[in-house]
Amino acid sequence: MDGAADSQISRVTHGRGRIRMRAMKLPRLLYVGSLVGLAFVASLARGAEIANPAAVGFDAARLARLDAVIQAQVDQKKIAGVVLYVARDGKEVRHRGYGMSDVEAGKTMTTDAIFRIASMSKAVTSTAIMMLYEEGRFLLHDPVSKYIPEFKNSVVAVAPPEGSPAGTKFVTVKAKRPIQIRDLLTHTAGLTYGSGPAADVYKQAKFTRWYFADRDETIGDAIKRLAALPLNGQPGEVYQYGYSSDVLGYLVEVVSGMPLDKFFAERIFGPLKMVDSCFFLPPEKAARLAPVYGVESKGVLGLGDQGDYVTGPRKCFSGGAGVLSTASDYGRLLQMFLNGGELDGVRLLSPKAVELMRSNHTGTKYVKDTDAFGLGFWVMQDVGYFGELGSVGSYGWGSAYFPQYLVDPKERIVALMMTQLMPSGGNDLNQKFKVMMYQALVK
Repeated sequence: MDGAADSQISRVTHGRGRIRMRAMKLPRLLYVGSLVGLAFVASLARGAEIANPAAVGFDAARLARLDAVIQAQVDQKKIAGVVLYVARDGKEVRHRGYGMSDVEAGKTMTTDAIFRIASMSKAVTSTAIMMLYEEGRFLLHDPVSKYIPEFKNSVVAVAPPEGSPAGTKFVTVKAKRPIQIRDLLTHTAGLTYGSGPAADVYKQAKFTRWYFADRDETIGDAIKRLAALPLNGQPGEVYQYGYSSDVLGYLVEVVSGMPLDKFFAERIFGPLKMVDSCFFLPPEKAARLAPVYGVESKGVLGLGDQGDYVTGPRKCFSGGAGVLSTASDYGRLLQMFLNGGELDGVRLLSPKAVELMRSNHTGTKYVKDTDAFGLGFWVMQDVGYFGELGSVGSYGWGSAYFPQYLVDPKERIVALMMTQLMPSGGNDLNQKFKVMMYQALVK
């Protein structure tokens, strides 16, 4: 329904989880039809939330605080819209839209909205790697060059020694040991998103950011070119966030013999019934892709860079940042993790594999959101170090487009906030929603 027709039939606004309708005087047939349409919109504004949150330990009045915090951001035009997903013991406590999906078109945010999830793709890629690992295809300590030979003779860029010719940006030294698959899973492979001593070389090779959707080359071709560049750190010695998951995506292709999009579709998305998850959106679903908004230099919310996920080459499958998904789809992936690798009778991973994924693999190298990093996401070892509400043993990650997720085995919770905000202008809602979720948990 376009904006003009909407103004003639009814007004629909979303306020703190409620759909409010004000029907106007119309012929009976049109009026009934509009109510049917509005009921459909209302059904998409909420998922299958349980009627009594107290049954799974949440206080309804305190959950309303969470709703109010999100709605306030919408009302203040700090964010266009949000889909929130919170489930405990597999029961949805919150699964609803807030605000607008498309402000210009007057489209309410609904739970079937599709989002660019950028680095939340990494958890999918880690899952694929662990599935192949459990099939006996490799060991995590195997050198990557065993499967991608272009990484066989890696060198590391370091600062030039004293007495180097003027203008020398870096010199290279031999890597102390090969990159291992485990290094890629933990972002300790020496691969950045272009920063480091060899930044100029990465820039010349067009490796300066996480975005691959506009590349007119396969992920294999891209990774082979990346392998020819010097590393920006010694493998295994330092945490450096970057292209590691994209290398893992190509490793999935090499080991499985399948393109990454097909592996994800047939081995992960299909079995988990993640029906709207993919790399590039089919044209018939394009209208459901939530526009990207960003905070401009003057603090005003406006349309941002929409990317190349509908049109464009549709060729380069980025395991680090290329997936599109919905809140309900991604919630199913998280529930699989929480269940120890299984969902609805379908097992992708063993409980031991998930346990390994959520263990600390970086020692003291990762000191950012938390003090530990697993196989694709932060891990909470010390709530006191983190300094906000949380649980020991929880794990999660986020996206350049502002979504965040967490899995909490202790409290049996998965929580996810989906939106499209880049740049965010310093907004902290993607962290604050976690605090507001935890404060509503009373049993």
